Order: sequence, then structure tokens, then C-alpha cells
Amino acid sequence: MNAYWPAPDAWQQALRTAITDPTELLRLLQLPPSLSDQDAQNSFDLRVPRALVSRMEPGNPKDPLLLQVLPSAREMIATPGYSNDPLAELGSNPSAGVVHKYRDRVLLITSGGCAINCRYCFRRHFPYQQNQLGPEQWQQALTYIGANPELSEAILSGGDPLVTPDTRLSRMITDLAGIGHLKRIRIHTRLPVVIPERVTRTLVEALTATRLQAVVVLHCNHPREVDDSVRTAITRLRDAGITVLNQAVLLRDINDSVDTLQQLSETLFEVGVLPYYLFVLDPVAGAAHFDVSDNDAQKLVGELQTRLPGYLIPRLAREIPGRPSKTLLTPDQTDV
Repeated sequence: MNAYWPAPDAWQQALRTAITDPTELLRLLQLPPSLSDQDAQNSFDLRVPRALVSRMEPGNPKDPLLLQVLPSAREMIATPGYSNDPLAELGSNPSAGVVHKYRDRVLLITSGGCAINCRYCFRRHFPYQQNQLGPEQWQQALTYIGANPELSEAILSGGDPLVTPDTRLSRMITDLAGIGHLKRIRIHTRLPVVIPERVTRTLVEALTATRLQAVVVLHCNHPREVDDSVRTAITRLRDAGITVLNQAVLLRDINDSVDTLQQLSETLFEVGVLPYYLFVLDPVAGAAHFDVSDNDAQKLVGELQTRLPGYLIPRLAREIPGRPSKTLLTPDQTDV
């Protein structure tokens, strides 16, 4: 099947016209402007593409897609245990734009920009200005990867790596493919969900042009985030032989019900996306109101196991600074 290819610059236009004014967002949704908080907006700007807004329910202040992006007064409540660097990434930052926490994988901060500012983002306070991969920093990153033969996978992250133009992404992937011990390139992104036009022909060509196996990890938290345009974008990736996974964050009042999690897994699998991880909230300052306790999270996944086959159940996990891997939230706290 030949998937429809969008105009090459359609995604950039969608990025430029994303909503950044809470008053405009609430007006479009027929909601009062008082629902947004100015201090929270000043702390972390609203940004949401219009495509995602079109999937929100007008007149519903508790819409699960709206709650992920709307600045809230609860973000300004200081909460013990919540910090600006919840995963201690700055201690695993050997050079600009490089985060190396796990033995065989290295993460590259490809861009500090995003198409959407999720209020629970664990990097909402990350110092992107000090981690830009300009030409000199990129060469330093390549040197670092080349000097660490245990690395088998490079992860392009951000921000969102897919706000980077295809020409630059292609050059980066080609450079990485020149490092013999790398086997895979992984892209962590929200763009195919919030701006489906981002999956262009040139992007797919860049991901499949080298010997590196390509994996795209989407970030989708709620089944209503997936509409026909997202299905088409995923089809473009899948038809090219690209592995597509999803990782979600468990969020209070957004997806903390077994019905929603079941529907999310089934919706994703219907379009060829395998549920991968369900993360409990990283304790980032400003996001405590989204937290679901580990005990409640385990109960939800336990009930999910009675409804779905094992391959549709994402692994419930937490990232704990200093550990050599993610930590599964099972009774014995098994590391993976």
C-alpha cells in the first residue's frame, strides 16, 4: 500500500502556527480564560499544535489532552522530592549534547525545541543552551561515541529530534553509521502524533538509507491522540520497515484508568505500534499533581493483565538515577 506523502514543508507550517497563547486555546475550546495560570505560563510556555487541539473536546475543562498542555496554578506549588533535574542527567553529560547513562546506549540532544510543551516533561528545566550540537560539538560527540566501543545504539532525543530538518538529520544519521560498533539509531519523538505531516518522504529515506536499524519510539498517552492522520503517518513508517514502539507516562486524571490504558494499547497495536513502556512520573518540579503512586500503578497494570495478551501490556517502569537500567515496578523491583 502506498501511503500518502504530505508536502515537504507542511510540518514546518504546522510548527509555526502552534498555539502559544492560553487565552486563544481556551477560546477555541469554549472555555473560560481563568482556567490557565499566568505564573505557570511564565515558568514554562504553552505550546500545542492545532492538530492536537482539534482532537480536544470543546467545553470540557477536564479533557485529557487539554490537561497535558494547559498551564496550571498547581505547577507553582513547591513539592519536596521534586527537582529541576529529576534523573540527574547533568551528572551523565560528558560533552555538550551527549547524555550517557547506560552502558550500551548514548543519547544525543538533537534539538532543544519541541512541537508541544507537555506540562509533566522531565526536561522542562534542562539547560538546552549549554547542550546545543553545533558543528564543533557534533564532532566531539562523534569522537566520544567512537571512543566507546561498548555503545551499540544512538538515541536522538531532545526536546524533540524531529523538529530538526531532514537534511541535517540525514547527515547526522550518515555520520553515526560511519561508527562501526553502532548497530541501531533510535528516535524518541512526539511529532508523528501531534504533527503527523512530519513523517515526510525525506525523513523516511534518511531513517532507512544506512546500515543502521531504525527504531521510532512515539510518545502517546491517550487513545484520543490517535486519529486518521496519525494512523497514516505510522503507516508511512511501518511500510518502510521501521520498528515503531510507544512509551507513555502514567498521569493522574489523564490515563490512570484501566479502561483508558486498555484502549490505548489496542488502538496503538491496530496501527502497528507495540506498547513498550508505561513510565510512572519522573519527579520534576512543577508536575507533582500528575503523580500516580507506585502501588496504584501496579494495581492498574495488574488489572490490565487480566484484559490483554502479554504483548499488549507495556512494561511499568521508573528511571532511578545511578542505576544501570530502567527499573520495572514489579514486587521484587526487577531491573531490566
